This record gives sequence, C-alpha cells and structure tokens, in this order.
Amino acid sequence: MVRRNIFGRTTVARRFKVIMARVAPYAAAASAALILWHAARDQPAAVADGAAPLIYPDPPRNAAPPPALAVAAPAPAVAVRQAGIAPTIEIIVGRNDTMDAIFRRMALDKSDLAAMRNLPGIRQSLDFLKPGDAIKVTHRSDGAVQELSRKVSDTQTLDVVRQDDGFAAKIISNPVETRVRTATATIDSSLFQAAEAAQISDFVALKIANVFAWDIDFVLDIRHGDRFTAVYEQIYRDGRYLRDGELLAAEFVNDGKTYRAVRFVAEDGAAGYYTPDGKPLRKAFLRAPVDFTRVSSVFNPARLHPILNLIRGHMGTDYAAPIGTPVHAAGDGKVSFEGTRGGYGNAIVLSHSNGVSTLYGHMSRFARNVRPGAHVAQGEVIGYVGMTGLATGPHLHYEYLMNGVHMNPQTVHLAGAEPLRAGTLASFQVTAAPLLQDLVAPGASAPATIPATAAAALPMAVPAESASRASVN
Repeated sequence: MVRRNIFGRTTVARRFKVIMARVAPYAAAASAALILWHAARDQPAAVADGAAPLIYPDPPRNAAPPPALAVAAPAPAVAVRQAGIAPTIEIIVGRNDTMDAIFRRMALDKSDLAAMRNLPGIRQSLDFLKPGDAIKVTHRSDGAVQELSRKVSDTQTLDVVRQDDGFAAKIISNPVETRVRTATATIDSSLFQAAEAAQISDFVALKIANVFAWDIDFVLDIRHGDRFTAVYEQIYRDGRYLRDGELLAAEFVNDGKTYRAVRFVAEDGAAGYYTPDGKPLRKAFLRAPVDFTRVSSVFNPARLHPILNLIRGHMGTDYAAPIGTPVHAAGDGKVSFEGTRGGYGNAIVLSHSNGVSTLYGHMSRFARNVRPGAHVAQGEVIGYVGMTGLATGPHLHYEYLMNGVHMNPQTVHLAGAEPLRAGTLASFQVTAAPLLQDLVAPGASAPATIPATAAAALPMAVPAESASRASVN
C-alpha cells in the first residue's frame, strides 16, 4: 500500500517537470517583453526629453533627426570652449611695471606685444604706465592676445583688437562733463588750511597762489581775516568726480585790498590771467623766484653779518628752503655770470631788459644748459637751493638791481606784461562777465554741466551764456 502511494507521487512529479520544461521558454519570453514594455513606457521625464532616449522606433527613411538632437546637444560645448580659449583678465599696474614685465608674468605672447608696438602712433599710449592703471586683456590658452584695452587719460581709451591680417588699434573717447564750482573761504592762519575748510583742493589753492604771486607774498603778506573766492572747473564722468580743472576766476582780499583775476585764452592758444579791465597779472619779474618756507633775512643795508660779525649791508632777500629746491629765473633774460663768487658761493647773474639784473646765490648746483650767454625764460629752473659760500643754513640769496643799484626785491615796483589790445579786449570782456558775476555773488545757483565737446571749443571751456553754476561757501 505504501509502495503504491510513493509510485503515484513520483509519476505526478515527472509529468509536472515535463510540462514546465515545455512552458518555461514561453514564460521567459513573455517576461522579457513585459520588462521592455515597462522600460519604454515608464522612463523618467529627464531621460525622455534628452537627446538620446533609451527606446525609440526606427525613424522613417530621410526623416530629420529629433529636435533635441539637432539643437540642444552642441550649445554647452561651444560655450565652454569659448570660455576656456579666450578669457578676459584685468591687470592692475604696479610700481616699476612695464608691458614687457606684464606679458612675461601673465604668460602672454611677446610677439603680439611687438606687433602692437609697430602700429603707427600708439606706442607711447601703450607703454606709458602708471601704478594703479588697469589693463584688460582677452587671450587664448596659448597666450595669443585677442584684444587689449587700457585707459590712457580721463577722456580716452586705447583698444587694440586682433583681426585676420594682424592687429588694429583705435582711440575711444570717454565722454566727460565739466561742472563749475564757486567757493569762498576766510583765512585764519594759512591759505591751505582755509582752502581745506572750504573743501577746496590744494591743487586749486596752489593755482590761486600762483595767479596772485606777482602782487601778494603768501608768506609775509597774509593777514588773519583775508578771504578769497575761486571759480573753477570740476571734471566728472558718469556722475563720478575725477579731478579739478582750470581756475577760471579768483578774487583775493588781502589786508583790505581786493585783487581779481580772470583766465582768458587768446586766439593763438596762449592762456593767461588778467584783471577785469584786461591788464595782465603776470609781471615782468616774479616777486619770489623759489618756493620757500620762510624769509630768513630781509633787505637791510645796515645788517650785522651773522658770520663775519661786521656791519655789512644785506642787499637782497634770503628765502629759506630745503637743499635741492628748484630756483626759477625771476624774468626773461640772459645768463651774464655762472660760477663761484666769493661769499655768494655758487651764483648766477641774469641780465634783463631796461637795465635790470638779478643775482641768485648759495646754490648747491646749476641746472643743465645754464651757461654764460644762454637765454632763459621767466619761471625756468636755473639752479637748486644750497648753502655754499658764507651761509649758516640752506637758503637762496636773491638780489634785484636796476642800473647797478640794489632795490628791495619785496617792495620794488614790478612792471606788467603787455595789456590786451582793443579787438582781443572785447572778446575778453564777453568771457569775463559771467565769471566776475560769480565772484561778486557766490552761492546763487546749482552746478553747470558743460559737454566735453562744447567745452573744448570754447576759449575757457565755459560759455558766457551759462547761467547755472555750483556754489559752496
């Protein structure tokens, strides 16, 4: 009985194995088909929208490729290639930097620099560098320069671009605007401290001192309560202040006496400062031929000599200044003596017109090309402050002689230059009128904006009809 049951189960198992062996291939094929169907139907959206889907039917013959394949795939590769081959870098010029040093440091092609330098008219604009200048360079990975640009002035930018046949350069104009500011200050102790309190730059304050230098000694003559007014340009680009420009007009009240000056550019391009009635402020001689710190000894015919301890007249003025300070010719003239002269040490004598001569003593050295017989212009550097000869400290000894007679350099009357002639005077008066009005009543209005192109065409870069001006008191 037991044997029959075992035999029956064995027979069923054999039959099941035979059936499964016949059905298994069909079941496997069905499972594979089901898996492929799900893969095609249920793939993620990012894959379905991509350039290469997992499963897609064979396209008809001559059919265009899917849009994703034709457009989307190449774009990222082009962008990366451009960024990798031609990056743009900005270089800030350091102290003692040169274009050669910059090209070596940035591994740029030196032959490109040589080619740029060979372009007509740009070498100076390319090579003249100052610390802080910015240079932009676009280059390939092998160092070949594609484009170089740099600002060469407040109003101009140099741009050099590689083309098929080599480099091409152009100067791009940077538009600026000129605003006119009027400012007034009262002196408590010095010109420069008063200017700083009125937010006037040292640059403008120095111009004021230079304009009135023939009439005012800014060391000896300044008094508490003196006041001055300046009308001057301020240069802006894109609304940002760049620098101060020309001093257009100025007024200085010194010890109750009023001096006024207006800048005027003549038809020949020569600029000068004139009184309201057209007389030049420039005199035939400078009141002081050196930028000094103090007057260490005045004109005194009965002075006790500090070294010889004798009564020996001091027939000039001593201006104390550091060794090496430039000494300027007081007026146009010819060098009649240059060398060592007794207690004067290293000295120069200039002969001027109308019987006037000037002497400069104790200099440390002479300027180049200053030799007997040479002609010099007013303001030209002729030597440098020293303490040669009989001197107790570094200073310039300056004498003024008329027909051989010593005169006090600080008080002698200095003749002026030629006044404006009738035709030029009329043009000057038109230009001067609005500026003189600003000096009389500063603080009346808002800043004036003058386009750079218009400013360049005007004699003073300020139109007479301009009614709006900045005023700060």
